[in-house]
Amino acid sequence: MNPPRTDARRHHDPDVRGFASDNYAGVHPEVLAALALANGGHQVAYGEDAYTENLQQVIRSHFGPTAEAFPVFNGTGANVVALQAVTDRWGAVICAESAHINVDEGGAPERVGGIKLLTVPTPDGKLTPELIDRQAYGWDDEHRAMPQVVSIAQTTELGTVYTPDEIRAICEHAHAHGMKVHVDGSRLANAAATLDVPLRTFTNAVGVDLLSLGGTKNGALFGEAVVVLNPDGIRHLRHLRKLSMQLASKMRFVSVQLEALLARDLWLRSARHANEMAQRLAEGVRAVHGVEILYPVQANAVFARLPHDVSERLQKRFRFYFWDEAAGDVRWMCAFDTTEDDVDVFVAALKEEMAR
Repeated sequence: MNPPRTDARRHHDPDVRGFASDNYAGVHPEVLAALALANGGHQVAYGEDAYTENLQQVIRSHFGPTAEAFPVFNGTGANVVALQAVTDRWGAVICAESAHINVDEGGAPERVGGIKLLTVPTPDGKLTPELIDRQAYGWDDEHRAMPQVVSIAQTTELGTVYTPDEIRAICEHAHAHGMKVHVDGSRLANAAATLDVPLRTFTNAVGVDLLSLGGTKNGALFGEAVVVLNPDGIRHLRHLRKLSMQLASKMRFVSVQLEALLARDLWLRSARHANEMAQRLAEGVRAVHGVEILYPVQANAVFARLPHDVSERLQKRFRFYFWDEAAGDVRWMCAFDTTEDDVDVFVAALKEEMAR
């Protein structure tokens, strides 16, 4: 009997890319190089390593001198840990009905974090002070979960982007009611690229208390971070990270990826490219009769409505997801490695299928 092969083999075609998710993309070569650089030798585990220590300086260069990063494994973990740190057992979080924490995290905030989500319908995924007030009441009513946090996503789940002034208005309104503001920033870099401003301009500078900082959707292998911007009232985050199974023993390999993205301009280069490809895709789609773009294309997502049978045929050629299958709504995502040819070939295929 021959022994099993032990050599690594490639099991996919690296030239094939789709429009299903920026999570489908591989690891940016500069991030892979950083991982190799951090390898070898011994470093103290659980965050007492040189790479995690240096990451703090990088984070403060973007978010100010009081910012502190707590690396975690993934975005859901970041959101659950962050929201637990600013809620009591009787506390609740106000968010958009379409928010990722509500529709795409498997109930983790409720089941793992024990947090009640108070949702608000929105036309474009964005909260406003007026929309927040639909759920911001009943603090003294023991029969109702107490609103303690407003959580927004930047970019939103519908690909839209808050301006700094919009976030400032939310923060001022929330703080006036004694609530904290959390930002789900899994695509924070894409928002900064769209707004063409530094990260601090729409986070700590306008009153955000803490955020979930994304890396995976922008070229990392794995890893995000909870970033505390205003430490006042944020409790036991280190213990919550461990309790929530988000404490990496070999944390240097999370931290060095975030360092590689943020220390220079890789985060911005990658996000700008993904956004530009989404704009190219949107321009091509607008020229196809019978296809409707549903929301403003402000980052790296394009939401569209087209005949169901066309989408099904197109899915046999490219991976992407229905957003609302009954309505015929789909989502197309661009990534740091999406090429102009990828977009042009996809638009040509869309035209072919619409013409059939």
